[in-house]
Amino acid sequence: MTLEERRAWIGLVVAVVGYAVYLVVVLGRAGDTPLAEVSYAAPMLWTIGAGIVTAILADIAFGIANPRASHLTDDRDRVIGRLGDRVGHPFVAIGAVAAMLMAMADWAPFWIANVVYLCFVLSAIVGGVARVVVYRGSVPEW
Repeated sequence: MTLEERRAWIGLVVAVVGYAVYLVVVLGRAGDTPLAEVSYAAPMLWTIGAGIVTAILADIAFGIANPRASHLTDDRDRVIGRLGDRVGHPFVAIGAVAAMLMAMADWAPFWIANVVYLCFVLSAIVGGVARVVVYRGSVPEW
């Protein structure tokens, strides 16, 4: 497994687990309260921060566990990285447009923030899945 493939797996797992933790915390706080009134900012910031730290620590831990692994990236890694970005980035744009429209319609900040967060997570998941699939298969020729 190359360095970049390992990072793709780490990012994919961290995105899924981090968002799942966020949903459990926020939905657990809801109870009988409408979702738009639930305190969401701290759990969102904590799960995003914890996800970043976890990804960094996991990358370091895997590097220590396998010190002989190559740290070089080649053309294939760069092509796969660009492909993953191209597949995942549209979700960021979708989230930005959705947030803009929701703000114009005076939606509650809860919904706007959660749509943006969801789209970032979808971008990470879809881009990560694309990278992993191509690493396990072959780079498409167009």
